[in-house]
Amino acid sequence: MACVIVPAAEAVIVSVILKKMKRREAAAGRGPRPGWTRKLEWLCRALWGGVFLLFIEHVWHGEITFWPPFLTAMENPADLEAMLHEMATVGVGMALFVTGAWLIVVLIIDRFHGREPSETTPAR
Repeated sequence: MACVIVPAAEAVIVSVILKKMKRREAAAGRGPRPGWTRKLEWLCRALWGGVFLLFIEHVWHGEITFWPPFLTAMENPADLEAMLHEMATVGVGMALFVTGAWLIVVLIIDRFHGREPSETTPAR
């Protein structure tokens, strides 16, 4: 029903942080894509891509409409508790999973990118 709201909120927050980082770097005269800015772009793209797919899926199943109240769970006050429970469990779980996967990828890339060439080749 409304699980898409949680990753969408995270995507908005990450987008705002990314925009501020880019402005700060541009004002400082740094290059166009320093490390963390680029890595946050990956997270932002993953979150917005997931939100887009979830939105399409929810529209397809009739859970999101294009007229108020937009979420079919909000039409009946009895469904509000189920909607909030889904947001707290499924929505938060999806947002944490995407962020965790991004963090693992960043740690792996940092670990292998930071090594010296002599450390990556086995000693003979």
